[in-house]
Amino acid sequence: MELNERVATIKAQLGPDLVILGHHYQRDEVIQFADFRGDSLQLAQDAQRTDARYIVFCGVHFMAETAAILAKPHQTVLLPDLEAGCFLADRADLPLVRQAWRDLGRIMDVEREVLPVTYINSAAELKAFCGQHGGIVCTSANAGRVLAWALQQRPLVLFFPDQHLGYNTARQIGVADEEMLVWDHRRFLGGYNPERVRRTRLILWPGWCYVHTRFRPEHVRAWRERERDIRILVHPECTPDVVALADEVGSTSYIVRRVKESPPGTKWAIGTEANLVLRLAREHPEQSIFCLGDEPHYCRTMNQITLEKLARVLEGLARGELVNPVSVPPEIAEPARLAVERMLQMG
Repeated sequence: MELNERVATIKAQLGPDLVILGHHYQRDEVIQFADFRGDSLQLAQDAQRTDARYIVFCGVHFMAETAAILAKPHQTVLLPDLEAGCFLADRADLPLVRQAWRDLGRIMDVEREVLPVTYINSAAELKAFCGQHGGIVCTSANAGRVLAWALQQRPLVLFFPDQHLGYNTARQIGVADEEMLVWDHRRFLGGYNPERVRRTRLILWPGWCYVHTRFRPEHVRAWRERERDIRILVHPECTPDVVALADEVGSTSYIVRRVKESPPGTKWAIGTEANLVLRLAREHPEQSIFCLGDEPHYCRTMNQITLEKLARVLEGLARGELVNPVSVPPEIAEPARLAVERMLQMG
């Protein structure tokens, strides 16, 4: 029996006990079987709203963790490949963030003056760190509202792990360049003197997405020369020089929505992961949709989820086995959920 038929058969057998989540960056061979498509938080919430016993998350590890944090007690989350991590999420880890927190604690009262904010593209233990210290989680879609809220709560915000999302968002809500600094975790106080840190409103962690930082200003200029009426649409994980040249900047969900809402004949050069861009081009042939770069840029770890690995997980469920379950210990899940719920309460 070929893979497509095997997956379809077992999915039908499991019925409402199973929900398959497919992130927008997944391969077509996998996402064709997704009950829900979306970004990481949206998918975790979609699964939570079902009564499925098994949540198979076709994405990367931090996404499966988020789903496990939000899941109902009877739900189990599985990931087709436990080695499918995230380069960006790995740029910050708990020991380094704790060291930064201790460094700041030598010159100020961190619990009253510093608020930690983590991008959802981070490990569960970093979400828990934020929950324990009055902090919050953000997504690329709500980063502006979350960051504005955070700056109202305390004088200084520690934002990790994506410096470009943090910078682009801060500029959007009116934070000046001189009010931000990029932390060097190899040096005490990030390499700055105490006076400089005290004048700062936003500390940016030195992390980035290798897919989105491959887009360059010359790519934007080349498309504008080639197609005079093209619109440049990029993700806020792109570097600030690319964001400054774009016509529009928005989250993955924003990119999908803008294309769906646009009239026939619209031309787009989109700066985000290629699986999504090429899928949008196929689904909207009435528009002209291109990858912004000089070649398609794929997320390697997203592409580790294959149809064969999905089939292996589903076949395990058919046998009564849990293949690649993802769980978060209660001592991490509870404060991590608190940080996520603070975000969700904002609407």
